[in-house]
Amino acid sequence: MSDLKGLGSVVCLGVHILDILGRPVTTIPPGQHSILIDEIRATAAGTAAGTSVDLAKMGIKVRNVGAIGDDILGDFVVRLLDDAGVDASLLLRLAGATSATILPIRPNGERPALHVPGANAIFNATDLTNEQRDAVLSASAIHVGGLDAMPAMDPEVIGQLVATARRNGALVTMDVLRNGDRRSLDALGPVLRHTDWFCPNEEQLLGLAECTDVHEAAHVMLEAGAGGVAVTQGEQGCRVVTRAIDVSIPAMDIDVVDTTGCGDGFDAGFLVGLLCGLDPASAAWIGTVCGGLVATGLGSDAGITGLQQVVTVLNAYNDDAARAAAHRLKEFVDA
Repeated sequence: MSDLKGLGSVVCLGVHILDILGRPVTTIPPGQHSILIDEIRATAAGTAAGTSVDLAKMGIKVRNVGAIGDDILGDFVVRLLDDAGVDASLLLRLAGATSATILPIRPNGERPALHVPGANAIFNATDLTNEQRDAVLSASAIHVGGLDAMPAMDPEVIGQLVATARRNGALVTMDVLRNGDRRSLDALGPVLRHTDWFCPNEEQLLGLAECTDVHEAAHVMLEAGAGGVAVTQGEQGCRVVTRAIDVSIPAMDIDVVDTTGCGDGFDAGFLVGLLCGLDPASAAWIGTVCGGLVATGLGSDAGITGLQQVVTVLNAYNDDAARAAAHRLKEFVDA
């Protein structure tokens, strides 16, 4: 059985959402009419929670820092995280609603959303507990997910916290939930300047940089302080950019069921690769495979079953970086 827990603990800090998904949805029926669909699922999602589930599936020890409501939806989120092997004991229960989204998934995998911001919108720096702070400061890696969807949170406080953790040796990755612009980028700055890898999708990257070229946009993030940028590009795969490299990784050839959580899958796989000591291109192969696997099922927790599955997919590629990633992961599978 694979076990990556020797790599230390990862803290996923940020948004936690209950997703209710149904597929395939071609139309919303008029009035009080109904239609029959194939599948409905509930998942723990959001840029922190979704990533944490995928990390746990691959054997990483994960603790989550964030907030949910004191309602039954919050109970569902905790149960789903617990069942996945994620330590949800540090999640705050704030008075009010848990963040939740209804996602009618189209036959081509697209995902329009109906969203209630809930606890994510009111979680602020004064809510952070000593236990949450200590978890961040003692982590081997921190994934900051969806800070842009936490309007009450002071980015300066999170920036100071991850800066201290990084000085203690932690690896820091960051992703966003929404599309934004330069003002959004400025708001992320206090954390971005202490981030080793920024991992948005292409639309988010171009919006934050307010330009139309991925390479140029990535360098805007580097100028803002990110150590590197790993940008997901849907059916084009991903692109890894630092001041020294610009590498593209192809996407998996799959039948897309649902694109919800593909970015979270990429973040988890990429982070696993980096924690294993792989170079960025090899780590990005793991991320791309994990993101592709998520797209093969409904919900952000779909597709990924474990580390051996990822190794098998990687070994099918005739690429040195993919094979290097597979070889490194196999060491943990065989341990």
